[in-house]
Amino acid sequence: MATNSAIEWTEVTWNPVTGCDRVAAGCDNCYALALAKRLKAMGAEKYQNDGDPRTSGPGFGVTAHPRALTEPYRWRTPKVVFVNSMSDLFHAKVPLDFIRDVFDVIRETPQHTYQVLTKRAHRTARIADKLDWPKNLWMGVSVESYDVVDRIDHLRAVPAATRFLSCEPLLTALPGLKLDGIDWVIAGGESGPRARPMDPAWVEDIRDQCVEAGVAFFFKQWGGRTPKANGRELDGRTWDDMPQLAAALG
Repeated sequence: MATNSAIEWTEVTWNPVTGCDRVAAGCDNCYALALAKRLKAMGAEKYQNDGDPRTSGPGFGVTAHPRALTEPYRWRTPKVVFVNSMSDLFHAKVPLDFIRDVFDVIRETPQHTYQVLTKRAHRTARIADKLDWPKNLWMGVSVESYDVVDRIDHLRAVPAATRFLSCEPLLTALPGLKLDGIDWVIAGGESGPRARPMDPAWVEDIRDQCVEAGVAFFFKQWGGRTPKANGRELDGRTWDDMPQLAAALG
């Protein structure tokens, strides 16, 4: 089933794959890893496979769920869908054929807008020519710190109709971003009890770069233990620009 999402830039989540492995500093306080452990303890069917304890955890072993592929066909109204909020579609353990199956579902439900976000930008670019890219798929990469900005170059090599960056949790300044070929940038601070602090100047600079480049900018949150309490305003306004949704394109 699709799950209504509290994430400000989407509406529902759809998880045909679950499980992942930590690969970068942005993964250190992964919400999905902690949630998978709880879901396993509750007996949730999707979360019974354990991952490597060095990089993953209980209930968080990478697992494809073919039965979940039928879900979008049953949604009666157009939706904005975050694909694999509990995994990474381009994880090395996700077979190419299953990625193709996911893309087929996306293509066959053009009324929905699908958002795919990865930290495995290198694999995404490497297999991009083996995939038939649907027009209603937005492809994004996480860019949480300056040492991973090369992911943007890999994203530019992907023939997605819409490309975006998720600078969350924002851990460092990101000066001089190359935003050509990028349609949307999300920025936000880390949330939770071990949240690392975000300098407001980092967000302001990303916003200014987007404005100068004509790229849609979305500020998600300031972060912290209780991120909702801090609101979403940046310099006195809410920044929630987005590319045009598939439903609006007809």
